[in-house]
Order: sequence, then C-alpha cells, then structure tokens
Amino acid sequence: MRRSGTAREQAGFAQQGDAVIHIQHLATSPEAPFFVPGTEGVEIHATVRPQGDETVVTKHFPNAFRETVLKQVLDARGIDEVVLVGAMSHMCIAATGRAAADFGYKTVVVHDACATRALEFNGTTVPAAQVHAANMAALAFGYAKVIGAAEWIAGEG
Repeated sequence: MRRSGTAREQAGFAQQGDAVIHIQHLATSPEAPFFVPGTEGVEIHATVRPQGDETVVTKHFPNAFRETVLKQVLDARGIDEVVLVGAMSHMCIAATGRAAADFGYKTVVVHDACATRALEFNGTTVPAAQVHAANMAALAFGYAKVIGAAEWIAGEG
C-alpha cells in the first residue's frame, strides 16, 4: 500500500513506478467528532490529492485493512510491500502497519512523513513528539522497517 502522505513522498512513489493507494477515513455516524462525510476536514489535502488512476480506499476504522478492499487490491496487483505515510502515527499508521505485517507484507513506515498529536492519559499529557517516537519504536521493534524520507527517496527502503 502506498499511503498518501507528503507531496514529495507521493512523487517518489509515482517516479519509481509504484502504485499509490490513498486511504480515506469516513465516519459512519453523523455525530462523530471528525471525518464526517461531506465536511471539509474529510477531504484529501490538495497537495496529495489522487492523480490519474490512483486508487482511493475508504475505511471506517484505524486499520485500513479492516472491512475494506485494501488487501484484495494489493493482492490483485501482486503487491508484497507496503509503505505507509500519513496521519495519525498512534492510530492509523500503527494499526495499519501491524495489520500489514500480520498479513505478511514487507512493511515500511516513513517516520518523518507521518504525524500525530499530543495525547492525555490518566492526567498526564504526552507531547506529540513522544507519542510519535513511541509508536515508531514499537513498529520498528516488531512490525516494520522505519526510515526517514531521505532514505526512502534514496532507495534505502
């Protein structure tokens, strides 16, 4: 899976002849706090909007494989490696990265093309940089190769 991320990484995928598959999260409830269909916040950002025949897979859960056609799309195209970029590190990237590895795909996460936010737990605010680092460390420990964008673009992924 080539997940929509920064324009630079997206261009790198296309230049390498890789499939770019965008994952768009849509809430199933109109009362959801975000990702509500028809709202501006659910739209894919203009800098990474699908180009030409790039596939868009709609999901309703953090894991892009759960109850979607993503695995079928990847398998039909003979794709055995997925590279993840996007948001949010602690949700969609973590869940999809783990699922991709569990399905047997070689999994790469471009850490500086992913983003997250600060979180709160039990009265403690965890800064976004720490949330991101902890999730990248967990993915690198057992699920994915975690590299920087410069490494990916240089073909080290």
